[in-house]
Amino acid sequence: MDGAGCRPKCPRAHPEGQVTTLFHPRPDILHISGDFPDPINPSKTPVIRTLLEMTDDTFAHRVISLNRKSPGPVALSATLLGRSPLSRIVPFERGMAAEYLAPPMGLLHKTLLHRVADALVERLAEGPRPALIVGHKLSIEGIVARRMARRLDIPFAISIQGNTDTRIVDARPDLRGELRRVFHEASVAFPFAPWALRRIEARLGRRRGLTTMLPCPTDIDEPVAPAMDGNQLVSVFHLRNHGLKNLRGLALAMRELASTDPDIRLSIIGGGSEEDFGTCRAILGDLPNVELAGAMDRRQLREALGGAAGFVLPSLRESFGLVFIEALFCGLPVVYPTGRAVDGYFDGEPFAIGVDPRQPGRIAEGMRTLVREQAPLKRALARWQQDGRARQFTRPEIAASFAAGLTAAAEAGTRP
Repeated sequence: MDGAGCRPKCPRAHPEGQVTTLFHPRPDILHISGDFPDPINPSKTPVIRTLLEMTDDTFAHRVISLNRKSPGPVALSATLLGRSPLSRIVPFERGMAAEYLAPPMGLLHKTLLHRVADALVERLAEGPRPALIVGHKLSIEGIVARRMARRLDIPFAISIQGNTDTRIVDARPDLRGELRRVFHEASVAFPFAPWALRRIEARLGRRRGLTTMLPCPTDIDEPVAPAMDGNQLVSVFHLRNHGLKNLRGLALAMRELASTDPDIRLSIIGGGSEEDFGTCRAILGDLPNVELAGAMDRRQLREALGGAAGFVLPSLRESFGLVFIEALFCGLPVVYPTGRAVDGYFDGEPFAIGVDPRQPGRIAEGMRTLVREQAPLKRALARWQQDGRARQFTRPEIAASFAAGLTAAAEAGTRP
C-alpha cells in the first residue's frame, strides 16, 4: 500500500500461539483500545494485549490506550470551545496511554470521540503512517478509528465486544447512522462471539465485508479428557462481580435444587474483599450445599475444574467468558447464558447448555442435567475435544485467524 507499510507474507502459527512471517519489515498496525493495561490503569483486562503478543512476529503493533475521565463544567466547556480533549498522555512500551475528557452516560458521545480522533491524528502527524487502524469496540474505539482512518486515508478494522457494543447500539438510536458507517465500512470485523454479530446486524443491517470470528485466547487450551466425578458443580468469578455474574440467580436455582435434588452441590471459586464475601454470604443465606471456595491460582483452578461434574455461570452480561472455554478444555460440560458469552459457538452440542439467566428455574434445570446426564454429556465433549472442533479456541488458531484478518484488512486498500 502506497506509503502505508509493507504487506505481511505467509503468516503461520508457532506451537506456543505466536504467528511468524517469512519476510520483514513488519507492517505497522495502530490499535485504539480502552481495554489495554497501561500506566494510567494497569488493571484492565489483558485480552487485547494477549492478541498482540501472539502476533508480534508478524506485525509492528502500536497501541493508543484510551482512558475516559469525567470533566467538570469548566473543563467540558473549554473542550467544546476548542481545547484538546486529551488531558494526559503517558508513553509506555506499547505506545501511549491517553486520558480524555468526556462526561458519563454517553453524553456528547460522537462529538467528543471525533475530537479525540482529531487530536490523536495531530499527534501522529510527524510519525510513520500506519498500514491499518484497529478500533477495539465498534461503538467507542471504532468511532475514533474510522475518523482517524478517513483523515489518514488508510483502512480500518474493528472488533465487536458484545456486552458494551450491543448495549450502546440498543440504547442509542441517535448514534445508529454513525455506528452503521463504522460497522459496514470497516475492512474487517472481529466479533468475539456469534451472538454479538447477530445482535449488531439486527440493528445495523447485514454486514457484507470480511468478518472473522475471534474467540478470546486463554492459557488453558490443552484438552483434558472428561472424567466422571460425582455431583459437584463449579462456578468461577471474582466476588465483586456477583451482580453481573448473577449470584442471586444461582442462589435461587440452588434453593430449588435443595428441595428436588439435595445431593447436588455448588462450589464458587473466586476471590474478593471481606465485604465481597459478606455480601455473597448474605445472598446465599442458609443454603446448605453451596460453598465460597475463595481464590485459586491457575494450577489449582485446573485441578478444581477437572474434579467436578460440570460448570455453570448464568451471567447477565458477558462479552465472551474465557472460563467457559477453560471448563470445556478441562473436561466439563457447561451451562451458559443465552444471548451472551459463548452463545452461537456450540449450537446443537449437548455438552453446552444455554439457559435464560433471568429464569432461575431454567438455571436449575440446566444444573440438574449436568449432573444427571453427566456420562453422555462428557462422552460428547470428549469427541469435540478430539475431532478438531476444539482447535478454533487454541492460541495458535486464534493467532492465525487474527493475523489473516489483519493482513486482509491492510491489503484491501479500502478507504472509508
